[in-house]
Amino acid sequence: MIKLSIIIPVYNSENSIELLVSRIQHEFVHDSHEIILINDCSGDNSAEICKRVSMGNNQIKFISLRKNFGEFNAVMCGLNYSKGLFSVIIDDDFQNPPSEIRKLVECAELDNYDVVYSHYNTKKHSLFRNVGSTCINYLNSFLLNKPSDLYLSSFKLIRKEVVEEIIKYKGPYPYIDGLIFRTTNSFGKVLVEHAGREHGQSNYTFRKLFSLSMSIIFGYSLIPIRLTFIMGGISVFLSFLFFLTLLLGISHSMIIPILLFSMGFVFCNVALLGEYMGKNYMTLNGTPQYIIKEKIIH
Repeated sequence: MIKLSIIIPVYNSENSIELLVSRIQHEFVHDSHEIILINDCSGDNSAEICKRVSMGNNQIKFISLRKNFGEFNAVMCGLNYSKGLFSVIIDDDFQNPPSEIRKLVECAELDNYDVVYSHYNTKKHSLFRNVGSTCINYLNSFLLNKPSDLYLSSFKLIRKEVVEEIIKYKGPYPYIDGLIFRTTNSFGKVLVEHAGREHGQSNYTFRKLFSLSMSIIFGYSLIPIRLTFIMGGISVFLSFLFFLTLLLGISHSMIIPILLFSMGFVFCNVALLGEYMGKNYMTLNGTPQYIIKEKIIH
């Protein structure tokens, strides 16, 4: 039985991925482990490097996706091929030293946690990414009932039983933490080191942040629909007040603000319902979570 599956979503990391794999293998040379490299249609030489390091090495699996599906879809692909008692997700940018993986495993074993998240004293990300991560954490606390003191790092450990539940989701919009929260309440956290990026630049963009926010809001919570109901009630109440002022001949000055509010509310409702319906349509239409172009599975 393999103890540890180390899943690495790879995107444009030709300068770091081979060294990262080498460091992981050196760190766990005496431990039962596997490394799963998922190339998310990189635009550089990452696929060829991953393919080369996996050839003839039974501990390394290589999967190349046919198009860029995004980090969470790539991770879901890796989780579907993981065999370890624990699966650890780690980025390809070397900001999480491979030696820190042991801290996550020890925490899970000591307290029997289903999931262990890492957190940092000082994050070496850019200001934009730090602000974006903070916004996503607040969004998760509000919509998914995330514990307020739990930081949702991409560097985390998931027990096999939870992985088996997560991969039952076959929709095109996977959000790993959302799937975790609907599977278990057993979370641990451990302090780890966070290094500066040695090569390249972050792929964390406003577009990806916006897309992730939409997936969280419309894919894993009904709170937006319930808030719409409340806002609808407020709109009806304001309309009643306006109608009452007309009957009493008190004021006509509120007609434009109330009409603008009502129109804006209707347009927001249409957009909100359209987002829910669109995501459901894409799921029912069989939009794939990922498509494999090539794989080396020993």
